[in-house]
Amino acid sequence: MADEAEEQGLAGAPMEAGRPPQAVRQGLWVFAPSRDSQGGTAWWLETGAGGVLIDCPGFTEANLAFLRQKGVGQILLTSREGHGRCRRFQESLDWPVLVQEQEAFLLPGVKRLEIFGQEAEPLSGLRLLWTPGPSPGASVVHATESDILFCGRLLVPTGVGRAAPLRTSRTFHWPRQLRSLERLGAWLPPGSPAWIASGAALGALRGGRLIENGRDLLEELLREVATKG
Repeated sequence: MADEAEEQGLAGAPMEAGRPPQAVRQGLWVFAPSRDSQGGTAWWLETGAGGVLIDCPGFTEANLAFLRQKGVGQILLTSREGHGRCRRFQESLDWPVLVQEQEAFLLPGVKRLEIFGQEAEPLSGLRLLWTPGPSPGASVVHATESDILFCGRLLVPTGVGRAAPLRTSRTFHWPRQLRSLERLGAWLPPGSPAWIASGAALGALRGGRLIENGRDLLEELLREVATKG
């Protein structure tokens, strides 16, 4: 997460060329890992109601050109780890930014900043849920059209086709993270999600991007939490 001092220090630095995001499936692109978010992953999703940037990728010429080409969009932030250079993107694109209210204070100077509490629906078919634990204002995004759950850092890839809640030195509150996972299971429609897209580093997926059979994995994780609890 780039802080305000770092943003100011890099304001006059030349922008990296970078490489553009890769298409994953129709209407979905994944960005290269970003140093600004500890190697995390950002996504661009197009829905019938509009396009959204889920977390911020590296602030590079290629990424900015791709997003400018999209024209109109919104920035959705799933946790403090995904803020990156949000202010630079917002200034360049003039898009609104939606963040859970617990982490709005981390974005001083960001214009068109919008907040939500428990849940939000910024576009038709796009639902957000507050899932504190990884960070105070962590949240997830469920795209109902494609049945993809963008889980932020709530679930971290652990192997091919696998992800789990992980306790790290940056975890805000581990018991709350497990309770958020249980709440997520009840909040999602039966049988959803078909796919899971993590906001953490994807290296453990060995070249994969999306995790298939998302509901089966979620049910397995919920059983493990219930057993340990």
